[in-house]
Amino acid sequence: MMSRYPHIPLGNARPDITRFVDTLMGRRTGQRPPLVEYIVDDVVMRPVLHELMGREWVLPGPERADLEKFLDNFIAFWHGMGYDFIRFEQSLPFPEHQTLIPDAAPGSPKDRAWPDEHHGAIMSWADFERYPWPTVEAFDFSQLEYLNAHVPDGMGLISSHGGGVFEHLSWIMSFEGLCTALYEAPDLVQAITDKLGTLMTGFYAHLLDLDRLAVVFPGDDMGYRSATMIAPRDLRTYVLPWHKKFAAMAHAHGRPYFLHSCGKVMAIMDDLIEDVGIDGKHSYEDAIMPAEEFQQKYGHRIAVLGGLDINILSGATPDDVRARVRALIDVCGPHGRYAVGSGNSVPSYVPVENYLAMIDEAHAPNH
Repeated sequence: MMSRYPHIPLGNARPDITRFVDTLMGRRTGQRPPLVEYIVDDVVMRPVLHELMGREWVLPGPERADLEKFLDNFIAFWHGMGYDFIRFEQSLPFPEHQTLIPDAAPGSPKDRAWPDEHHGAIMSWADFERYPWPTVEAFDFSQLEYLNAHVPDGMGLISSHGGGVFEHLSWIMSFEGLCTALYEAPDLVQAITDKLGTLMTGFYAHLLDLDRLAVVFPGDDMGYRSATMIAPRDLRTYVLPWHKKFAAMAHAHGRPYFLHSCGKVMAIMDDLIEDVGIDGKHSYEDAIMPAEEFQQKYGHRIAVLGGLDINILSGATPDDVRARVRALIDVCGPHGRYAVGSGNSVPSYVPVENYLAMIDEAHAPNH
């Protein structure tokens, strides 16, 4: 098969999830930084699977065989790219008001979903009572169980509940509704948060029973360009206690608790490290605080995950991507507790060439 990406070697990966975890927890030093990633959009995955691995993308359908082919492709992708793990997440079904628009990424067949910022599914106590809360007992964990049973030798499974406590709170209430309720109905905010946190606790209890689970790595975007989304005191009241509980559950099972959180969250960073007990932080934007600067400030306490700014990964040339990856490895790598990857995720609009340049440079022998 003639590929547009012939320069990327595949099939030579030697995954080592123990080395990955030990490096990021500071138990091994002098190691080349491993690869890390939060999400790789399937629009990017599909051509890689097809052109470099000779695999056809299969959407998960009602038939068990189609679902297993989808999951096998997922495993093949993470293994073929040289990660030490497969990262996969699922969410309990929390109905939320959304707006759908076509994905603007070239060649993407998908819609993008945006939470309604003005009108939530729960705006009152009556809405709370009518809301169709899910149950953990009815949730289908079979996809996670399949991945757990088919993790390749040397690899581990990294997972979490899809969407964090703050995210689901702000999506269910709408951001505008949440901000209003924090002043007018804080008891309703507390009730919704406690319901979410309790359900997620049950989800994590099941997740942590998976024997190949190596790391709990949730996402909960609590910031934007210049500050936290709501006041730090409100995050400390409603949200962080649940992360503290989830982190304690992970630690009790011998697993690290990493956190992906976008935006400027420095106002709660000490809370996240000292009280919640996160072991690593993911999501960096150079305009807020580059990964190198974050490492100087916090890298002696927690792991630094990723750091390649999405503006570079999506809009620069492959050579520019390589140069930035080299700089991150050269500066952050010697400090230890560092993994190289995107600053946020690999969304659909990232050119495949740029994603592969990041991967290839991270595997380069001189690093």
